[in-house]
Amino acid sequence: MKLNLRNQFISAPVKLGYSDASGEVKEKHIIFYRERSQFLGAVIPEPLYLDKGLREIPTQIGIDSDEKIPGLKQLTNEIHRLGSKVIAHLNHPGRMANPKIPGNYFLSSTAKPCENGGAVPLPMTEADMNEVKRLFTEAARRAVEAGFDIIELQFGHGYLLAQFISTAVNDRSDEYGGSFENRIRFPLEVLQAVRRAVDVPIIARISGDEMIPNGIKIQEMIAFARILQENGVSAIHVSAGTVCSTPPWFFQHMFVPKGKTWELAALLKKEIDLPVIFVGRINSPADIDKLKNEYHADYIALGRALIADPDFVGKYLKTVPGTIRPCLACSEGCLGGVKSGQGLHCVVNPTVGQEEEYLLAAEENKSFAVVGGGLAGMEAALTLKERGHEVVIFEKERLGGQFNLAYLPPHKESLKEILDYFEYEIKSRKIKVVYREAQPEDLLSGEFDGVLLATGAIPAVPPIQGLKEFYWAEFLLDENLPEYKKVLVIGGGLIGVEIASKLVDKNNEVIIVEMLDEMARGMEMIEKALTLKKLRMKEVPMYTNYTVTEVSGDLVKISGDKEITLSGIDKIVVATGMESYNPLEEKLAGKIPLYVIGDAKKVGKAQDAIRDGYATAKSL
Repeated sequence: MKLNLRNQFISAPVKLGYSDASGEVKEKHIIFYRERSQFLGAVIPEPLYLDKGLREIPTQIGIDSDEKIPGLKQLTNEIHRLGSKVIAHLNHPGRMANPKIPGNYFLSSTAKPCENGGAVPLPMTEADMNEVKRLFTEAARRAVEAGFDIIELQFGHGYLLAQFISTAVNDRSDEYGGSFENRIRFPLEVLQAVRRAVDVPIIARISGDEMIPNGIKIQEMIAFARILQENGVSAIHVSAGTVCSTPPWFFQHMFVPKGKTWELAALLKKEIDLPVIFVGRINSPADIDKLKNEYHADYIALGRALIADPDFVGKYLKTVPGTIRPCLACSEGCLGGVKSGQGLHCVVNPTVGQEEEYLLAAEENKSFAVVGGGLAGMEAALTLKERGHEVVIFEKERLGGQFNLAYLPPHKESLKEILDYFEYEIKSRKIKVVYREAQPEDLLSGEFDGVLLATGAIPAVPPIQGLKEFYWAEFLLDENLPEYKKVLVIGGGLIGVEIASKLVDKNNEVIIVEMLDEMARGMEMIEKALTLKKLRMKEVPMYTNYTVTEVSGDLVKISGDKEITLSGIDKIVVATGMESYNPLEEKLAGKIPLYVIGDAKKVGKAQDAIRDGYATAKSL
């Protein structure tokens, strides 16, 4: 049974977190997918829970009862109206149901909990298996009744069916454990039950490699794919990783190499006679071209690229004008927003989560000065220009501000792409940039109707006795980076830990001192886990609940549970936070309309700066 899509582009399933405890489709879902469906062959909405006790997030969409069908049908109707087919992604989390959600229960092939934490599951009985098959078939029936054209079953990413397939998890001694044939028995039973229940194409999503010892590997998945084909599957969707053990691979985070999932899909494609869906950090036109020309991809699934830019495919196809706003593969807004309960956001796209609030042209065109060309200032300038205003940016150094240092830590090179995007857009939209520090007389010349102050933040330096010579994040620049030195990093938050990570790569002996009880506070969770793991492997001393009290030559005293003197310190980095820098507001107040934005108003993250710049410019 063929998928019969109008083109090869599919939106991959990404959790939105826009529902509530009811699990029903909300208007926010419909608006989100409406913005992203026009140029796609098919849309896979977020994973649909099969039972209220099997949720991954409290605000997930459910397909667990017939009462959900009208809302789901409203969603499929809207996507169909825009020409795309709709795919229902059905998944049982097994032991990965969220232990923080009241009423959740936990089943698996094993009694082993997830390696990264979670509840202890019950090994499934035959009755449990029959109930799981019922949940899948009932969900598939509802999906078809709600207008879904295709079903996708999750056999990978460490979820329940993968918990049977993977030797790293399945420790059963009955007919569902041991040999490959036994380990795939229950997953095949689920597929066969769904196949009997509905007459629509079925896609199997798999992990080509779980990226763990004794886990699922590509050769077994090639054999499994052949069996799936024999059992009526219409396409194979190839990803990698397991949420339990290797979440960076599951989320295709910037800390893992791009393209591994493509290689796995290509290996499988050579061995089977089924369409293969390629997925995984596909976020540029060059990626699409490579998948088409080198890998001959049948279908291409885009996830976070469509969050960063809903018109990604339209721009690639030259149907929509403009530059693609790049996904940075940082997981900060998308994963972080959902995990925090705020719902899906995006670092680079400030409209995510508020798509219903359209950007309108200004009622009266005015002229604005934007002081500071960092993230907040550039976003504000572009938004003002788009609304019809005239804009001049004053920037004393270079566009991007302190974010020019953000992409210098290890594995964060992709962050530079948003700066390249902003600079290109500012140039192409002919926004004037004056490269000098703005003076009050520049802003009060009568040329401007208002001024946006986006002067950012400066390092907050604690009053430490004897501290005279120190460095900040400029240490990340290659020309400043020392080698084979003993370096003390004062402050173990995001910036301090990132600096430490780069320092150890240059064979420096690094010590981190943090006054709070947690290292890397504020860092995105995947980056935090991987960076702290790296520092521990490098045996970096990390003192929490300690403060630096005195510096005397190469001796540094720190105080916590006890007094410690660190000796032989060659260089000191101060990364104890930032404070707003806003020298012009007092000089301009009452003389011209003023709007303070970004870090100049309140120190925050990149996402906060971009959203604030956008929101302010949208209101003027």
